[in-house]
Amino acid sequence: MRQGDGAIIRIAQLGAGRMGSVHARNAAANPRLDLAWIVDPRADIAGALGHETGAQVATLAAVLADPEVRGIVVASSTDAHLDDTRACLAAGKAVFCEKPLDLSLERLEAAAADFTRADVPPLFVGFNRRFDPHYRLLKQRLDAGEIGALESLQIVNHDPETPPPAFIPGSGGLFKDFTIHDFDLVRWLVGEPVVQVFAWASCLIDPEIAALGDVDTAKLLLRTASGKLCVISNSRRSGYGYDQRIEAFGAGGALRVDNVTNSAVSAWRAGGAQADAFPYAFIQRYAGAYQAEMDHFADILAGAATPETGYAASRAALALAEASALSAREGRPVALDKE
Repeated sequence: MRQGDGAIIRIAQLGAGRMGSVHARNAAANPRLDLAWIVDPRADIAGALGHETGAQVATLAAVLADPEVRGIVVASSTDAHLDDTRACLAAGKAVFCEKPLDLSLERLEAAAADFTRADVPPLFVGFNRRFDPHYRLLKQRLDAGEIGALESLQIVNHDPETPPPAFIPGSGGLFKDFTIHDFDLVRWLVGEPVVQVFAWASCLIDPEIAALGDVDTAKLLLRTASGKLCVISNSRRSGYGYDQRIEAFGAGGALRVDNVTNSAVSAWRAGGAQADAFPYAFIQRYAGAYQAEMDHFADILAGAATPETGYAASRAALALAEASALSAREGRPVALDKE
C-alpha cells in the first residue's frame, strides 16, 4: 500500500500498553518513520518500550511542542483517545488513533467541529480489518463485480477465550469493543449506509461478565438502505482459536474468506486430515494488517494518501454499536437516524 518514498518522518506515540507495543514496533520497523518519543504515565513501561524501539520517553507537552514531530500515534487508554487526539490535532500534528475514537456517541458528535474543519490535520482511525490483505482482496473482487450485485453478507467474529474480568468495565461492552470492527467491515464491504439493526445478546460463557453488566454472545442482523442484509455472529469464546470468516453472496455466486492457519501444512492419516491451528489472538491474526496501517500512516504523512478511515467512519460504527445495544436491551429493531 506504499505509494512513494521520501524523507524519514519524525513521529511520536502516546501509550505503551498492549496496542501501543504493537504500533510502536511497527513504527520502529518502518523505514519511512522515525519513532522519536514515547509518552505514557507509567515510566517503567514507557522506558522498556522506548529501549526496545529506540525511542525516548517524553511528556505530552514536550511532544506537542516539538516542531519536528509531524505525526502522533494515539494508543493511550481508550478513555483518553478523544482528548489526546483533539490535543494533537490542535497542535498541528497528524494523528493515527487506535480505535475507538471514543466510547460515547454523544461526546463524539459534540466534538465534531474539531475533526471536520477544513484546516484540521489528517486523522486516521485504525479499523484494522480494512487493512487485512485477505479482506482487501475480497473488497476488490466484490467491487469488480465478480459475483454480480452483492445481496448479503455473513461475518463470524469469535474470540478464543473471554478477556479478564477487569477488562470489561472500561471496554465499552461487547458491541463497542468487539462488534465495532464488524460494523465497519459491513459499511466498507457493502458500500452503503446501514439503516436498521436487530441484535440478540446473551451471557452464556462467563457469569462474571453478566455481573459486570455485559454480554459475551450475540447474533445481529443489519439492513442497508437498499435492503441488503448482513448477519454477524459474535462470541467471546470459540475454544479452538480466533475464528474470523466472511461470506459474501451475490447475484452471480459467492466469495468467501476462510480462517487462516499458522501454516499451510496439513497431515493426512488413516483417521482423517488435520490442518494447523488458527492464530490464537487478534495480534497474531492481524499482524499484517497492523503493519499495513502504519504504512498507510506513513503515506498520509508523506502526502501520498488521505486517511481511509477517520471521524466519519468512527461515528458511524459507534452509532451502530449503540443502536445494537439498545436493540438487545429492548428486543426490537432499531433504526439509524443518520450516517
